[in-house]
Amino acid sequence: MFKISIFGAGFVGAAAAQNLALSQIANVVLIDIDGGVAAGKSLDLRQTGPVLNHSASLIGGSDYEATRDSHIVVITAGIARKPGMSREDLLRINSTIVSSVAREAYKLSPNAIFIVVTNPLDVMTSLVQMETGLPSNQVIGMAGVLDSARLESFIAEFLQVSPLDVRAMVLGGHGDLMVPLPRHASVKGVPVSELIPADELNKMMQRTVNGGAEIVALLKTGSAYFAPGASVAAMVKSILLDERRLLPCSVKPHGEYGLSDVYVGLPCIIGKNGLEKIVQIELTAEEQEALRISAESIKTNTTQALSLLKPPAPTTLAPTEEEPSKAAEPVKADSGTAK
Repeated sequence: MFKISIFGAGFVGAAAAQNLALSQIANVVLIDIDGGVAAGKSLDLRQTGPVLNHSASLIGGSDYEATRDSHIVVITAGIARKPGMSREDLLRINSTIVSSVAREAYKLSPNAIFIVVTNPLDVMTSLVQMETGLPSNQVIGMAGVLDSARLESFIAEFLQVSPLDVRAMVLGGHGDLMVPLPRHASVKGVPVSELIPADELNKMMQRTVNGGAEIVALLKTGSAYFAPGASVAAMVKSILLDERRLLPCSVKPHGEYGLSDVYVGLPCIIGKNGLEKIVQIELTAEEQEALRISAESIKTNTTQALSLLKPPAPTTLAPTEEEPSKAAEPVKADSGTAK
């Protein structure tokens, strides 16, 4: 079997582990700063095997060594924004956590494909690629699969049809500037514009943009995890089985859509090499501009994250004793994945 390591044993990490175990295509390692949580959830999931008919190996703990030679590394580690915490504080903390996890995971699995889930998603994906130095096709962010699934479910609910027959796509950043594409949404090949009034369709687009916030508001504490976990598993499966599925993911374009040097959600073929190809689809001028604005916002936030990671300039020329490194320490549960 293949080996998947998930860093961050919170709800999203555990949901992804469960989906992967049920698929029976990979053994799973759960890693968390709280090794007991990771070990406990892995044990619990392993005990579903006799009931749900899977034989996947699931282990958990805090020791990175268990992840050695992973085929895929999934990073869900991070924290959620707390009351009184500034956006800059959240960005700095999650940037530190994700960069550290990526650095240590890469040492043990230098040939792995990395899937990033921690928010802000596109920024964190960029940091992982910079930290590991991996080719950009081997570092991919999970967002568009989730956002598109939300839109598809809203369409299916409105039309009272099976969600299996609905296809839709959401591009751009994973946040307020995401770019839903109603023109490319269909039900078994029939454009949704022929089935749904424009005003109702616009409501679905906006609901998709606010999809994560809607669930947070309903839960009161915590955020979505079933759909994010399933979305991670879909990406992993497409890679390991070389399914070459067309999935919207956060990837790094090299001129496609007039974009470069930024991770942003685009339609992709996902296969054994990770990102196999960015698929060019026709966009209207309005859609292209919305995508450009979304990418520029991600670039700005990535630059800010990098500046927050830099050590402050010394205030004296006198040599100072360095503090002990804590690079391998901050593997938090995935509450930072506010999906």
